[in-house]
Amino acid sequence: MADYSEFHDELRSVAGDLLAKNREVDWQALVDAGWVGLEVPEQFGGAGATFAETAVLCEEMGRAASANSFLGSAVLAVGALNMLEPSDTRDHLLAEVASGEVRIAVAFEPLDFVPDADGAERTLVIVDDRVVVADPSLTPQPVVDETRRLAIVGTVDGGEVLRFQDDPSGAMKRLRNRAAVAVACDSLGISQAMLDATVGYVKVREQFGRPIGSFQAVKHACADMLVAISVARQLVTAAVQAVAEDQDASVAAAMAKSYACASAVDIAGKAMQLHGGIGYTWESGIHVYLKRAALNRSLFGSPAAHRRELAKRYK
Repeated sequence: MADYSEFHDELRSVAGDLLAKNREVDWQALVDAGWVGLEVPEQFGGAGATFAETAVLCEEMGRAASANSFLGSAVLAVGALNMLEPSDTRDHLLAEVASGEVRIAVAFEPLDFVPDADGAERTLVIVDDRVVVADPSLTPQPVVDETRRLAIVGTVDGGEVLRFQDDPSGAMKRLRNRAAVAVACDSLGISQAMLDATVGYVKVREQFGRPIGSFQAVKHACADMLVAISVARQLVTAAVQAVAEDQDASVAAAMAKSYACASAVDIAGKAMQLHGGIGYTWESGIHVYLKRAALNRSLFGSPAAHRRELAKRYK
């Protein structure tokens, strides 16, 4: 894999600056930044980039706890469209996504809790070995994480049918792995944000005449957070590379998703505890990250579900 670390660092810096200005980033801002069409081929108005670049943005979205429809309408939609056989409809949808004309959600079976379906103009409903481009009925669902919008997609009657380029079961597996790794990247960003906020707080918060960060128990807690993040980053990096290079990412995705998403919940909880009383208030904002981490943990397979799949390798 080519070394794009310098470009990724620049992309991370630009994304961090934009997302830091406003937690709620509207769709047009994402389009103007070129993020929506990042993986759309150049002939359709996109940047022709890879999932490695998209993963950088997913992590920054988590770091900022950004409220937008990037996950469903860009990461999953573009990924699904790129796996379909070329056709006028597919090509037109790719061009429309890149230009920001439409937002597209992706619904797996079962059709419960589809990210960013609420607000999308079209929905790709994956049914067995085919993909139906439809406008089904939607029922918005309240979830613990207020930065995300999920909906139940109703039954599909009619709609144009598109086909996967390769084996449908393999394409479905790749798409699910892609979704799992994207959420793992988001959770990694959450963890890093919580560690940074906690370290900054314990340096200035004083008890008994000195910063609480000088206490051994607090040092150990922060060190545990850093170790967990370091492990998660290694696993997520390997999974991102596997997806970006179109390898079999099943194992890497399961390891990254189970560990990064579980540890993000623990780290956010520890951050809340180390902030003391203020950590439990709305003012601290930690609750936003904890709720997002909790939803990430359940999206596209819980840690327990992924670990069960991993365990089958040893039977």
